Amino acid sequence: MIECSTMNNTHGTRLDRLSRAQQDSHVDLMAIVPGANLRYLTGLEMHASERVTLALFPLDGQVAFVLPELEAPRARGNLATEASFYGYSDQEGPGPAFRQAAADLRLEGKVIGVEHLAMRVLELRLLEEHAMGARFVDGGSLLSRLRILKDAEEIEAMRRASEVNEECFRQTAAHIQPGVTEQELSAIWQKAALDLSGGELPDVPIVASGPNGASPHTTATPRPVESGDLVTIDGFLRVEGYYSDITRTYAVGEIDEELESIYSVVQEANAAGREVIKPGIQAQEVDRAARAVIDRAGYAEYFIHRTGHGLGLEIHESPYIVQGNEEVLQPGMTFTVEPGIYLPGKGGVRIEDDVVVTETGCESLTNLPRDLVRL
Repeated sequence: MIECSTMNNTHGTRLDRLSRAQQDSHVDLMAIVPGANLRYLTGLEMHASERVTLALFPLDGQVAFVLPELEAPRARGNLATEASFYGYSDQEGPGPAFRQAAADLRLEGKVIGVEHLAMRVLELRLLEEHAMGARFVDGGSLLSRLRILKDAEEIEAMRRASEVNEECFRQTAAHIQPGVTEQELSAIWQKAALDLSGGELPDVPIVASGPNGASPHTTATPRPVESGDLVTIDGFLRVEGYYSDITRTYAVGEIDEELESIYSVVQEANAAGREVIKPGIQAQEVDRAARAVIDRAGYAEYFIHRTGHGLGLEIHESPYIVQGNEEVLQPGMTFTVEPGIYLPGKGGVRIEDDVVVTETGCESLTNLPRDLVRL
């Protein structure tokens, strides 16, 4: 076992909050895999691979890492909290390291919280083998409670990400014209994102033209843009680890009357959703406000997804802006407002903004024009 003794005030506070949450939830230990929760709590960003890495957060005491020996130098150099390391070689595998960590942390018979949406069977089976008699519970909601309220530093990172994302949209929109393909527009956006985001590798954006726009989560195809098309671009990127997620729909020349109409309806729905946001209302009320506009216009069956999702270290996180979510909005919550209408065989419109709940209402972190832009 190797000791590491660094500490960052922000992450120290987060670990204190985690410990209190574990105590309130009667969880003896949280087992966290590489991903957003690990970064949030420790400052360490790692990716899952066939070599198991697992962070163990006991109710009392410092975090313990079971990880490959080859990852230990990077972990020691980037970790923002005190930790113990249980390293293993490729030759011996993770078993002995898990066995020692389980013995030192006295995991037998404990209540262990795991990430149901992130932990693989691989990590779970190792825990089951070396923490005999332990009871495993879903720790996802506990972790979500820690991350759902963003502090000023997190919000500022998201504001910078939005500024970068908006510039990517401006550069990409300048190339939208008949003949350019969806894949070419995707590449233009990605190149801009790579150049502007400070070295963060960008995700692949959604680019949908003409009838392809009727599929909200399509991927860019070789289809050339044509006059009379609507072109929807949904671009999401990170700056300093935090996401911006923007969607805008553009018109290529003159479009038909119904496409004009649904654009106006979606624009109004986006505004209605943002207008009602304030502390004390339920998340579902934002969905209802946006959806009511689309329902009144006669397009209820063509709005086929929720109005929004939380945003932060992950592109989708709590709170989810959907009917049935009674989560009460609080200052510091960040999420998208993205109503859409999708007409099979014809095209679609989506207008997406990122917002933060304030003490008196909400602030839009994204400010690209929402009026229809004709190219």
